[in-house]
This record gives sequence, structure tokens and C-alpha cells, in this order.
Amino acid sequence: MMRVLGFINNSFNGLQKHKGIAKIKFKANPLGFNQFRSRGLSDSKFFNGNDTVLPVLIVGAGPVGLVLSILLTKLGVKCAVLEKGKSFSKHPQAHFINNRTMEVFRKIDGLAEEIQRSQPPVELWRKFIYCTSLSGSILGSVDHMQPQDFEKVSSPISVAHFSQYKLTASLLKQLEDLSFHVHTSETFEGLNCRPLKGQEILMGHECVSIDATGQCVDVTVAFLKEGKYIEKNIQCNILVGADGAGSTIRKLVGIDLRGEKDMQKLVSVHFLSRDLGQYLINERPGMLFFIFNTEAIGVLVAHDLKQGEFVLQMPFYPPQQNLEDFSPEICKKLIFKLVGRELSDIDVIDIKPWVMHAEVAEKFVCNDNRIILAGDAAHRFPPAGGFGMNTGIQDAHNLAWKIASVVKGIAPSSILETYETERKPIAIFNTALSVQNFRAAMSVPAALGLDPTIANSVHQVINSGVGSVLPSGLQRAILDGIFTIGRAQLSEHLLNESHPLGSMRLAKLRHLFEEGKSLQLQFPAEDLGFRYRKGALIPESDSVLGAPELPTGRRRDYVPSADPGSRLPHMNVKVLSNLSNEEICSTLDLVSGDKVEFLLIIAPVEESYHLAHAAFKLAKEFEVSAKVCVLWSVGTKGIEEGSNAALTPWENYVDVVEVKRTSTSPSWWDICQMTDKGAILVRPDEHIAWCAKSRVVRDPIMEMKRVFSAILSVDSTKR
Repeated sequence: MMRVLGFINNSFNGLQKHKGIAKIKFKANPLGFNQFRSRGLSDSKFFNGNDTVLPVLIVGAGPVGLVLSILLTKLGVKCAVLEKGKSFSKHPQAHFINNRTMEVFRKIDGLAEEIQRSQPPVELWRKFIYCTSLSGSILGSVDHMQPQDFEKVSSPISVAHFSQYKLTASLLKQLEDLSFHVHTSETFEGLNCRPLKGQEILMGHECVSIDATGQCVDVTVAFLKEGKYIEKNIQCNILVGADGAGSTIRKLVGIDLRGEKDMQKLVSVHFLSRDLGQYLINERPGMLFFIFNTEAIGVLVAHDLKQGEFVLQMPFYPPQQNLEDFSPEICKKLIFKLVGRELSDIDVIDIKPWVMHAEVAEKFVCNDNRIILAGDAAHRFPPAGGFGMNTGIQDAHNLAWKIASVVKGIAPSSILETYETERKPIAIFNTALSVQNFRAAMSVPAALGLDPTIANSVHQVINSGVGSVLPSGLQRAILDGIFTIGRAQLSEHLLNESHPLGSMRLAKLRHLFEEGKSLQLQFPAEDLGFRYRKGALIPESDSVLGAPELPTGRRRDYVPSADPGSRLPHMNVKVLSNLSNEEICSTLDLVSGDKVEFLLIIAPVEESYHLAHAAFKLAKEFEVSAKVCVLWSVGTKGIEEGSNAALTPWENYVDVVEVKRTSTSPSWWDICQMTDKGAILVRPDEHIAWCAKSRVVRDPIMEMKRVFSAILSVDSTKR
């Protein structure tokens, strides 16, 4: 359910043998961290126009790095990607794509549609199933899809179940269409002879040192060619570390993680079996199978039942256990025990250990806003709820338009500080929510008499307490004995309705499922309703803002909001034009994905038109694109003529009319809890930068100057 975290602590030992200790140099921030900076003065050296300096270098070609490279390229920013691995992983890894990430993918030409076409049918993955074996008794099941999840009321698109390696292939196809080229150290001739041109992905290239003391960031990378390590220096203006949970970039810049380490060690077994897939399609389709019996315990992730692709997750207790205890043959036998029968066609592809953490980096942005962490490099969660990859992709979406604003001279580099201001609280919240959801998952075995904390405590005592002096063989025997006693609680003799203790445990289990206290898949309120409280926006006053809500670990419905920092609510609208076939789209589609452009949404009201004129005028002064959306209610007088006369001479506007689901459905302004004399300014990442809920009380020109100055971190008096 999450990216495999089986990184060896010293992941670049091989490079150190020829290089020595990886290093980084820092300099003090000569500009300080003032809220406002004049673009002309503060960033005159940030981008010096030197063609040998790459504007953006991304380290890590996982989904976060690839999505960021796509978004930047679509915004006209030249970038390149470095990847330590020599090839892209075929391990399924993450697989659940939440609503907000699918909305981001709608901005990437055809990607969301491709995922929807290629994913397994939702009927095959909507449930979590708890059982004694895949062919044995079902202890319970939870359906995680509700009718509203398919009705597209809150979002124009639904969640998806699509393995990470398949997503990576789709992203690479998108990059190929954007003229990106993938190179290996063997095929990339002339690496030492020329600077990176951008639109390149270099495989097998590892960052070994960073020198950030000059006008640009000097990155030294090493790669293996013809049996020898070769170094190459790359200069860039901005370095983004999207290189995963064991991030080399994070380690080189010396950023610490805060949170809970080593929550659980597991072994991940990737295997294929069409026999098993077809059986589950016919008998008990689901996404996750939690299996508890006297011989084995594990969680089976069904990545694709039709293809018969699975990942089995099992607890791992080193050093008493080691990877030799999980050889392909042993794993096959364990799988048969969990299935309840032998499989005719099982093929074990890969076996990896990984460690579950719940940590967030102390900083996301450092060294004068030139080095940035994103995705698992900035935060690593338990897999419960699938927040890891989704949070990382939403990091990239937040970051892309801000980097583009700096590169294009729209905003000073200080706007990049708002990336940390906005995304770090979300990461901390999602960490807490993931931990809560993981604890909920553990409540199921606890209800069955298998408290996982006991096993972990025994293991800790053996490793660090009095047990550590015992011979290793005896330590292993003690651990195995504890596990055997624990699994005995799952015997059919005990775990049935006729046995008083078994009946009580099964009743407790049913209560967990009925009350939604077991592992949850969807969190609509957090998925679509997360909100930036400070950053590149005009926040509400503290008295209005109130304290942020704490995670509950339960599924809660999303409530649309037009408050600053919120994601723009979705509503279908019809684009009015001279064409006979008027286009219907989501309000989210009115925000451009191809340029840094702010969208002002107003009603066809005279004073709002005055505000629109002011927005156009100030956007021109701030050298940023602005578009106005005039949102009409059905039957409003003047809808046929539209807004041409009211907005002349400005041309970048669109008239749209509400498309209500039913006659009693709320209007757009009711959804936003505003009057039609209000206005909403939307950022390029579809989050609301500013709103006036009833009317603009200040002079429109002065208000728009205040708004753009604050959002873009530009002191208009010094421009």
C-alpha cells in the first residue's frame, strides 16, 4: 500500500569507495527571509540567464519527481531528472489514488482517463476482507465505496486502484510526448562534455555532493560506466529532492526527521498467480485480505485480480529472523497456508524488507530557497489510507506553479517558502491520520486475541533487554514460541460462535466493522477538504480561522468551502459561446494547467465587473496572467448577451452558467456559502487565494494590489 522503504542505511557505500564521504557546503542567507522582496533586486542573481545552468534539477524518478517534471514542463520550465536506479522498479508499491490526486491527473493530458480505463473494475477492489484463509471462513468484510463516491457531486472524478509501476509507465509516456528522453550511463554519450539540456531523465546517476555556496547549486553526480565510477558536475538554480524515504538529498543537506521511527518491520512478497486471481474474482473479490490462522498471518494486497498480481505483507523480526527465512520456496509455502490450498501457477517475483515510519522533515525548503524536499523525502507515513504517494503528488502540484513563478520572474524566490508553510502542516496532519488508521488496522487482530504490541514488546526485550545475552538460537526459539502461542488463539476450536470466548471476540470484531473503527480506505473530508491556513493567500483573521481540526481516523464527508486556502469546490458548468454545442465542464477545469494564471470568479453584478477590471489591470502590472469567470444562474437576465460589453477591452474571460443536478440542488454561491456579490480568486493549483464573501468593501484597485502583492510575495512599492 505504500512505497517500499527497504533502503539500506548507507545506500551509497559503493560510491563512497571512490569518492569519500558525501558532502554539502552552505552559505548564510544573504537576503534574509523577509515576507516581501522586490523581484528586480532579490532575484537578480537567482536566474542569471546562463544556458549552462539548468533552472530545475529533480532528483528521484518516482511518481512525485515525474509528476513535478510534467507540471513544470507544461508551465514552460526547463528541468531534468536524476534517478539512482538503473531501471524503473516493477514492484507494485503504492496503488490507491485518491480524489485530489486524480483531479491533479486531469490536468495532465489524458492521464486520468487512461488510469480509469486501465484499472481493474471497482467491483473487484471496493472491499477489505478479513478471513481465516482465502478459502476459509470470512470473519468480516468492509465495503469502502458509498453511493456518493460514484455520483461526482464533490469531484468530477472518482478514486482509483492502479499500481505504482503502471502509473510510472503512464507518466513516462506523458514525458515522452513532451520530448523527454530517458538515458542510461551506457547510452548517454557525452555526459561529461555538455551541460544538461533539460527534458532528460538520467538513470543510474546518484547525487554524491552538493555545493550551495555560489550563485547556483553545484551538484556532483556519479554513475557507473564500463566498470568505473565517473563523476559529473551539474549546475542548477533549484534542486528538488524527490528521492524517496531514504532521501540522499535530505541527508546531504542535514535535515532531520521528526516523529515515530521503526513502527513495524515487514517483508513484502510480490508474486503472480492467475489461479488465485480467478478464484478470488469468482468467490470473494477485494483489494486487501487480512488473513489470520494458526499457521500464518499476513495481509494480501490484490493489485490486479485479472492479471493475478499480488503483494503479501508479513511482519518481520530481525535479527532473530533474516531474509533467508523468506526465500522464494518458503514464501510459496507461507502463501499456500494463507490461501488454504496450493496454487498451480505461483511465481514469486521479488522479496523485499521494509520499515514503517511516521516522520516529517524539519524543513522542506533550505539554503536560500534553492533546495527543496518533496514526497517521501519530506514525509514518510504508514501505508494505512494510502497517503504517502498522494501527499507527495499534491506536494508537486503545490510547488510547480511557485517554481514557475520564480523562473518566469513573476515572483521572488521567497514565494517558495510558502511551499513549506502550506505543505508541512498537511504532512503532519496526514502522518497523524495514517498512524490512527494503522492503529485501527491493529485493532482487528487485537480483538481476536492477537495484540501486536505484545509481540513487538517481546521482540524489544529480546533485542535490548535481558534476552539480548541469550544465544541467538534460543532467542529465535523464544520468539517462535510466542508467535505459536499467539496464533493458537485463531484455532477453529476457539474462534467460533459456540465457544464463549470465541463468540465474544467475534462480536467485538463485528462491532469494529459496524462502527467504522477498522482500517479505512477513503477520507473525503481530508482528501478534498484539506486547507492551507497561511502561505500564498490572504488568510482569514485568527478569530475567524479558529483552531485546525484534529484527525479522527474515521471517514467523514467532505463539506465544500470557499475559504482562503481551500480547494475550489466542484460544480458542473456550461461554457457559453457562439457554438451550438456548448461545453460542460467542472469549475476546476476553468483553472489553466499550462500557465501561471489566476482565475477570478464573479457573478454578473456591476460592482463585480468593476473588480474584474481592477484584477486585469493589476495582473498586468504584476506581469501575471489573469482570467475572469462570470458565473450565471439559469434564467438570469442578460445571459444571452454575456459579459462582452461589461468587460471590454479585456478579452481573457469566460461566461458560464450553472448546471444543477436537480432543481433543488444548491446554487454555486450557496455551495460556497457566499452571496452573488462576492468574488473568489483561485491560484494555479486550484486552491483559493482570496475571497470576498458578500462584497468588496475596499477600493477594487487597492484591494487587488494588496491581494497580488501578498500572494506573490512582491512589495509593489519597490517594483
